[in-house]
Amino acid sequence: MTTLLQKSPIDRTVLSNGIVVLVTENPAADIIAARIFVRAGSCCETREQAGLAHLLSAVMTKGCDGLSSLEIAEKVESVGASLSADTSTDYFLLSLKTVTSDFPEILALAGQIVRSPTFPETQVELERRLALQDIRSQKEQPFTIAFDQLRQVMYQDHPYAMSVLGDETTMSRLTRADLVNYHQTYFRPDNIVISVAGRITSAGALKLVTDIFGDWQATTTAPPIQNFPDIKSKPQHQIKPLQTQQSIVMLGYLAPSVSSPDYAALKLLSTYLGNGLSSRLFVELREKQGLAYEVSAFYPTRLFPASFVVYMGTAPENTSIALQGLRTEVELLSHTEVSTDAFQAAKNKILGQYALGKQTNGQIAQVFGWYETLGLGIEFDQKFPEMIADVQVQDTIAAAHQYLQAPYLSLVGPEAAINSAIA
Repeated sequence: MTTLLQKSPIDRTVLSNGIVVLVTENPAADIIAARIFVRAGSCCETREQAGLAHLLSAVMTKGCDGLSSLEIAEKVESVGASLSADTSTDYFLLSLKTVTSDFPEILALAGQIVRSPTFPETQVELERRLALQDIRSQKEQPFTIAFDQLRQVMYQDHPYAMSVLGDETTMSRLTRADLVNYHQTYFRPDNIVISVAGRITSAGALKLVTDIFGDWQATTTAPPIQNFPDIKSKPQHQIKPLQTQQSIVMLGYLAPSVSSPDYAALKLLSTYLGNGLSSRLFVELREKQGLAYEVSAFYPTRLFPASFVVYMGTAPENTSIALQGLRTEVELLSHTEVSTDAFQAAKNKILGQYALGKQTNGQIAQVFGWYETLGLGIEFDQKFPEMIADVQVQDTIAAAHQYLQAPYLSLVGPEAAINSAIA
């Protein structure tokens, strides 16, 4: 049954096999973009198989039933289309974009890839070697080292503790059989969201998706239920001595998922603190005090408990004062009202960036498919700006008081500098 939501340009249909189809008609340009989401990302891996979803995304487009990697590439490139696969903590994603006339052919190809990948052994081995190179190169990047050790100490046994790439040990032992098993377990129609945006009618898109995916039937076995361990870690610090030109100082706070009533207030605080050249951290710690090479804050939207992170890259001799500066700025949020002008500026910034993030068909397909996959519903697109607009200063103080009190600390830099900072 198709339901057209009030004030929404999106048609949402659930096929008989469980696939959710979202269609946004946008005839402005002769282009169609689609996103095929699978409700399975790196959070569905065991710790022993960390990196499995990433490896699957890398190999997914390298062969499917009846087509080699080269043949797939030729089909896509011969019409100037794009097709790629990616994975995140909470979902797998196949993205495609074509001119309108080529959309049926490329969507059909995407259907073959999603339903019948072959995972050729030579491609598995190649992509595993490339992933191992990425893992090793990240060991030389101070920010990545700092974030990895922060994530591990915060999340411990929870899947969010691991990098999407896994580590050298887990990536090295992944096999083609592991990819096949993961695909058979999670790639099923009742676990799929297909979001389409562009010059196509809802009826036309629905017919195409039904023709390509409608005969795909799920097994009678229910998809696995994720039972993640509770996060019981206590704030502590992790240090990594490294001979670098700067120290990375990073504070992390366990924060709620996107479904929390405090999500909007924390999103606004993240924007106020560390989003852009006018943000509080940039002005106070870089412009006024000259402490930071780079400084920022982020609070990602997650299906499960997220992390609220502030960080700074600073000269090694400034490590201690930089740490104190970051802590002070976050602590202020719990007992000091943000000025009316700064508060409204943060709201304007986040709402403006949100609107600008939905200009292209690809962005539109991404946003609505993502919301559906996270279980928020496509109406969240309307709710989010309202939630931000409704946040009051006292809401941010209450959220900061609840979540931003006891930080986890991650330091990377010259040994003497980081040891003195925690002395």
